[in-house]
Amino acid sequence: MRIGLVAPPFLQVPPAGYGGTELVVDTLARGLQAAGHEVRLFTVGDSTCPVPKAWWYEHPVVPIGLGEAEVAHVTAAYAELTDVDVIHDHTLMGPLAFAGRGVPPVVTTCHSRFSADLRPAYEQIAKFAAVVAISQSQRDSAPTVPVAAVIHHGIDLARYEVGPGCGGYLLFLARMCADKGPHRAIRIARAAGRRLVLVAKMREAAEVAFFTTDVEPLLGADVEVVGELGPAERVRLLGRADALLNPIEWPEPFGLTMIEALACGTPVLTLRHGAAAEIVTDGRTGFVRDRPAELVDCVSRLVSLDRAECRAQAERRFSMARMTADYVRVYEQALSGFGCRTSTVTGTLSETGAG
Repeated sequence: MRIGLVAPPFLQVPPAGYGGTELVVDTLARGLQAAGHEVRLFTVGDSTCPVPKAWWYEHPVVPIGLGEAEVAHVTAAYAELTDVDVIHDHTLMGPLAFAGRGVPPVVTTCHSRFSADLRPAYEQIAKFAAVVAISQSQRDSAPTVPVAAVIHHGIDLARYEVGPGCGGYLLFLARMCADKGPHRAIRIARAAGRRLVLVAKMREAAEVAFFTTDVEPLLGADVEVVGELGPAERVRLLGRADALLNPIEWPEPFGLTMIEALACGTPVLTLRHGAAAEIVTDGRTGFVRDRPAELVDCVSRLVSLDRAECRAQAERRFSMARMTADYVRVYEQALSGFGCRTSTVTGTLSETGAG
């Protein structure tokens, strides 16, 4: 099958640091190529993903989310990919503007919330493209959006070594914002008597402002603030952490850092929002609780968890091969004309965290 992948124009594929969507696109591109498919990636010129690439912008567009740049990017992408069998678009603008208009069949993955503002757009997109949700939680939040499949993310497990977990710290790894909860992470770790290593993307003005007003006043000798890291250092810190502390307070559609932690054998402490309970099996690969204070009590129970079980679940549920196979089934459905107008999920293709 000839598959054209369209990534957003705001980061390289794979990303040098932060960039969940771009990491997923890179993993999928390599997985599809390994499975024998012909893959072409439309991205930015700085991207290093080892598949044939084309681009409109040589470098990532700043600021992230600039609408005019995305329009130019996707217009060039659809002109470039006219001869593929199926286009898998990871932008919003591309399928909204081009799906069903004389282009190859389109599959699109929604990587963000189905917010009140976005739901009408995806209702229109689903008339002409197969829409994929990345978690059952995300899918359930928008019952009016026809969804062709729910597909959990996967990662290249060969890039994640199981660590010993002997570092004596909890790890926070996310963007610097209230939704992700670095301020809650500090309070939880401190109440539990544990050191916290705080790794956060902090490039944008809003992120810096939040750090200055809500996080910096909480810092002390028990908190180590680390800047944005590359893949190798992220894996090292994850592997040595006692747990990943993920005290989110928003309906996160997935949560890629949680499966990265599991791949390193590291359990996850998280709050019950969004897809967290689909990823973390409570009492086996971490603890899922309703309130931050309840996570404090769970820290002392981390010794009861088996790091080998964390890795085993990552291998069984979140591999590159599993994600690739799930998407190939959706591509085949799109090519047959099935799945673009269904009003229900055709299959939750990943095992949930309940078992």
